[in-house]
Amino acid sequence: MKDLVIIGGGPAGLSAGLYASRMGIDTTIYEKLSPGGQITLSSEIENYPGVCDVKSGLELMQCWPKQAEKFGCKIESSEVKSIKKVENYFEIELFDKTIQSLSVIVATGASPKRAGFENEEEFIGKGISTCAVCDGFFYRNQEVAVVGGGDTALEEALYLSGIASKVYLIHRRDKFRASPATVKRVLENDKIEILYNSKVKKVYGEQFVDGIIISQENREIDLKVPGVFVFVGNSKNTEVLKNEDGFICEMCDDGSVMVDLNMKTSLAGLYAVGDIRKDAAKQVVCAAADGAVAALQAVKYVDEIKNS
Repeated sequence: MKDLVIIGGGPAGLSAGLYASRMGIDTTIYEKLSPGGQITLSSEIENYPGVCDVKSGLELMQCWPKQAEKFGCKIESSEVKSIKKVENYFEIELFDKTIQSLSVIVATGASPKRAGFENEEEFIGKGISTCAVCDGFFYRNQEVAVVGGGDTALEEALYLSGIASKVYLIHRRDKFRASPATVKRVLENDKIEILYNSKVKKVYGEQFVDGIIISQENREIDLKVPGVFVFVGNSKNTEVLKNEDGFICEMCDDGSVMVDLNMKTSLAGLYAVGDIRKDAAKQVVCAAADGAVAALQAVKYVDEIKNS
């Protein structure tokens, strides 16, 4: 029987693992990919407190797993399939076994959404990408398109402008939702051409992307680009909280997990942190704070169970 199982090894999960293990309870993080989370795909992080130099997400997260492990937190590579509450403990089904834990912190984050244009699914990995850091180098000195209007889209457009010959930034509205500082940098970048009030209708090509058709007000534009980067938001990764009867805890209408200020869900001993929880700010520092708060509460909960 474990004291605490943390599902997800991004900033929220690793922060929770650090705090909980440092306070002396048996803590294991299960991460189906490599520790670090979605932030490792970001090209630039310039607003994490105490980190003065601009870093990539991968660089920022590099030492977080080691720091958590230093205090005894175990990090295992495995996918969690489901969670079930049995009396005062949880049964957690992994890919190859079932384990028990007194408490659980879910930090499974979010996944990139699809934009919904024609042939999008067909060309994922064949010219359509959701990671500029991963795939930008394929398009060195070529023209590419970025779809989106939030911070991530603009930051990745800036990153790609250092690789590609030109970046078309396609946004469905007439103004951006990104931070003013990021918008200013985009507007001042000569290699970025902004297409406002525009939507991608379809992508076309044979084996790989040859171009995209854009609908802009009363006309269509045919952009001959081999690379299309889509950044239109994220979907919450809450599948682990589902069973045959529905969700095991209270959910919000937007698909996020309902929590209080202590990251507690409606099910005692279960906590949700980071991008999956209600009103998440979707910032690394906020996710890390969520993890710390949940860990403190989990330690208190475990102590009460053991001493009852």
